[in-house]
Formats: sequence, C-alpha cells, structure tokens
Amino acid sequence: QVQLVESGGGLVQAGGSLRLSCAALVRTFSTYAMGWFRQAPGKEREFVAAISWSGGSTWYADSVKGRFTISKNNAKNTVYLQMNSLKPEDTAVYYCAAGQAGATMSRGVGDYWGQGTQVTVSS
Repeated sequence: QVQLVESGGGLVQAGGSLRLSCAALVRTFSTYAMGWFRQAPGKEREFVAAISWSGGSTWYADSVKGRFTISKNNAKNTVYLQMNSLKPEDTAVYYCAAGQAGATMSRGVGDYWGQGTQVTVSS
C-alpha cells in the first residue's frame, strides 16, 4: 500500500554534503514511520536513521550521529536525509523504508522499501 521513490544520490567529495529525498505514495489511511538504511559492497544492510509519523522522535545509528539529520514534510509525504561531513565509508546504496514504528525500524525492521539510490563519496 506504500510506494517509495528515492532521489538525490550521486558522487560527492569527502567532507561534502548531500540531501536525499524519499516521496511516499500512500494508498491506505495508515500512518507510517519512515527511515533510511544503507548497504555497502560486501556488507550487510544497516540501519541509518528513522523518524516517527509526527516527526517528534528520531533515531540514528551511532556511526552517523552528529553528521546526518532526518526530517519530514507530512503535507508532501516526503522524508529527507541531510548528510554532512561525508566520509568514503558512507559509500553505499541508500534505501528509503516505511514501517509501523521508528523504534522497530531502528532494530532493522521495515515493511516497505524503495528501490535504492547510490551514494558515492570519493577521497
């Protein structure tokens, strides 16, 4: 019942910034927490950030705290991930996700997934 479309990925230099967007097409009356995961070559998919439906609560992986900021615009059904001070280790395919709660998403659980957008950070 939810289609997610990511945009904003690309190639950036280390220390630079990038802003990802995820537009959600919701076909039900349900409310969803939304967030981001990423998967680097040869590694397991990992949780990055999540935000509650109201936007009042956020969750972050320790590796991105202080550098990444998740936000949302409910009127547009869009979630954003502002990524600052990017490092080569941030290189991965980033996936937008929707789930029942931000807390469960922070534990790796998502119900709906976007197709992914590539983020490459050069050194």
